[in-house]
Amino acid sequence: MELEREREIRRGRERMDSEIVEAGEEDEGPPPGWAIPPPPPIPQPPPPLTPEMPQMVCGSCRRLLSYPQGAKHVRCTCCQIINFVLEAHQVGQVKCGSCSVLLMYPYGAPSVRCSSCRFVTDIGVHNRRPPLSVQQGQQAPPPNPVH
Repeated sequence: MELEREREIRRGRERMDSEIVEAGEEDEGPPPGWAIPPPPPIPQPPPPLTPEMPQMVCGSCRRLLSYPQGAKHVRCTCCQIINFVLEAHQVGQVKCGSCSVLLMYPYGAPSVRCSSCRFVTDIGVHNRRPPLSVQQGQQAPPPNPVH
């Protein structure tokens, strides 16, 4: 009787071993219809600014703004102020009468307010500078009359 019992135990083990092997053969990946999701896409860095993309400083909050070539107005993404874009030959420079920050202003303006200290500097003959285009060695076109 003991011999029969041993045979039954061996048969049970063999069945278990064969079941494990069969299960191992089936377990080669996800079940049918299931798929491993692809990894999330790697975020791409923003494209670098190209030399064709002009920049200016917001006259209100002093944030650096980039804008498309030829734009006449640029809205600041920070403070929502609309900034006027001026070409180099349309801009004058003067130092602030209070804090000495270099200010740019449209030619023909009688005064300019400093965006740093809010001081109003009068544009007079004694503190005018040549246009940026003249300073860089380019000839400035004739000034446009202010309306």
